[in-house]
Amino acid sequence: MNHFEELMQAVRNLEHDFEKFYVKGQAAAGTRLRKGLSDLRKQCQEVRKNIQEVKAQRKAEKAGN
Repeated sequence: MNHFEELMQAVRNLEHDFEKFYVKGQAAAGTRLRKGLSDLRKQCQEVRKNIQEVKAQRKAEKAGN
């Protein structure tokens, strides 16, 4: 699965807890939601890191040609 699909799946996985917390008022869903958002942030950081690595690799390849 590519990075975009992984991020989209992570967001979709949070949808249920968003509804439970904001619509139904369940406090426990808020805890799960905060954890899920923290995990999502970590995933985003990994994608950002990967983007920088790919950019550096492409630049090195271009310089080597």
